Amino acid sequence: MDRIICVVGPTASGKTALAVELARCFDGEVLSCDSMQIYRHMDIGTATPTAEEMGGVPHHMLSIVDPGEPFSVGRFVELADPVLRDILARGRTAVLCGGTGLYVDSLLSGRTFAPCPSTGRRQELERLADEQGIEAVRSLLQRVDPASAARIPPGDRRRILRAAEVYLETGRTITEHNEESRRQPPRYTAAWIGLDFVHRDALYRRIDARVGRMLEDGLLEELRALLAMGVPPEATSLQAIGYKEFLAALRGEQTVAAAADRVRQESRRYAKRQLTWFRRNPAIHWIRQPDEPEADAVLQAALDILAQLEFRPAPPN
Repeated sequence: MDRIICVVGPTASGKTALAVELARCFDGEVLSCDSMQIYRHMDIGTATPTAEEMGGVPHHMLSIVDPGEPFSVGRFVELADPVLRDILARGRTAVLCGGTGLYVDSLLSGRTFAPCPSTGRRQELERLADEQGIEAVRSLLQRVDPASAARIPPGDRRRILRAAEVYLETGRTITEHNEESRRQPPRYTAAWIGLDFVHRDALYRRIDARVGRMLEDGLLEELRALLAMGVPPEATSLQAIGYKEFLAALRGEQTVAAAADRVRQESRRYAKRQLTWFRRNPAIHWIRQPDEPEADAVLQAALDILAQLEFRPAPPN
């Protein structure tokens, strides 16, 4: 087993706090695996840990790209893997922390992704979709990669464009590329810890409270600042839960209170999807927290799991 601990679970489950404490116990550094905390200037809505919450522990992969910049899991692995290798090469423990299961799994597996060369074909596909509708691109995809066309929802413009782009750029389907990548043995092995709650209502209360804190901390002002910076409302970053709903409020399409209720509802649904993803992983050792979890008890439960896995503190230098 590599000196890697993965702390995963749904939003608002306490991952950041546990990851910091485990990093302290095992001479470690935290590597964030969150698909939204990678954006700069979006600290409030993405719950990016503050300097106080980091507690002096080095954190990586936070606030690394501009909010108008496109990003992907392939780009994440490209940037995060050298960071992970550097942490391990220095004899430290890497504590991977995040709720984006695809990012965590792809980094540990060492998955490769089809290239994204800038030859203009993507722009041609974008124009085709704009002029004739995404169905025109989907028809092309059905001819060259019927497996992807059947798997991708008809309205998922981004994934349809990407699958068609891969074929036009490489001559191979994204399905073929993904299957080849999955056959490769994983690059890293890790100790996995998952956080959940005995009663689902406890998680939902934490989600509701987080939304309230974000508003109090200035989420609407953060969103206005992003728009003033020129970030387009259709940017991927602003489609995140907590931003797109309040965008509608700023446009006058709904009240701030209604937008907040929508954020709470969508965050609960997202938490369910996160749990569904992680529960497919039999390597995760779950800590089911009580309604009012105590940080010391959660840490001790994690340390007990790691001891059973024979994951020991690093020897002193």
